[in-house]
Amino acid sequence: MTMQLNCSGRLLSLEKPVVMGILNVTEDSFFDGGQYTTADRIVARAAKMLEEGADIIDVGAVSTRPGAEDIPENQEISTIKETVELLKKQFPNIIISVDTWRASVAEKAIEAGADIINDISGGTFDEGMIPLIGTYQVPYCLMHTTAKPKVMQQQTEYKDIISDMLHFFGVQLEKLHKHHVHDIIIDPGFGFGKDMKQNYLILKNLNAFQTFGLPILAGVSRKSMIHRLLNVTPQEALNGTTAVHMLALLKGANILRAHDVREAKEAIRIFEFYHHV
Repeated sequence: MTMQLNCSGRLLSLEKPVVMGILNVTEDSFFDGGQYTTADRIVARAAKMLEEGADIIDVGAVSTRPGAEDIPENQEISTIKETVELLKKQFPNIIISVDTWRASVAEKAIEAGADIINDISGGTFDEGMIPLIGTYQVPYCLMHTTAKPKVMQQQTEYKDIISDMLHFFGVQLEKLHKHHVHDIIIDPGFGFGKDMKQNYLILKNLNAFQTFGLPILAGVSRKSMIHRLLNVTPQEALNGTTAVHMLALLKGANILRAHDVREAKEAIRIFEFYHHV
């Protein structure tokens, strides 16, 4: 099966793993909140990630760290619209993913030029999301979580976590297919309604999600599953992130969602050489 995404008419091949660089235009994201809230800083950050080899830039205007509060819808729309328009003007060939669970925000983002919608809820927080993706026919990142960020870490009970997640993806994929959406990325949602052991169990069984024949995204960058295990801060968790990235690649990840693009690209380069030697 050919792995590629149709991004506004351009085909992004996933035959080799790619990197989705994280651009949080938020005040309170867990690692880099408040750093990229002006036009100059946003452009500089995107430029650096593109120079380091980012294939996709993932823009988020709402923090989804554990315990995070929602922000008003109109505020999210305004921030996302301005950021997408700014980046498309500065970097006409950029592929932009927008991290939102709100259909209204997704629509404004697509109209502003966003190429991919990355929904932490997998279509469960806003029933308008999946029909909207069907209308606009953009690639969709289908992520698993148990609840909104404010309470998700209080909901980590599963009968069998891998089986439960496979069932969730099966149900949501059926809904997406009814709306003729076929460019879909599977994201197991590391850290979203999962405890430390569960995160590593998912990592160990990441290839189980290949059953759907869709690309898999691993979003582990500097998360608590790494920094708490190593007893370091998120700022000190780059080495641990690279180690987990390599494990994810060995288990079939096609996209690494990362704060540190150069290091993720280097991990991919080593993996590719090792894989084909």
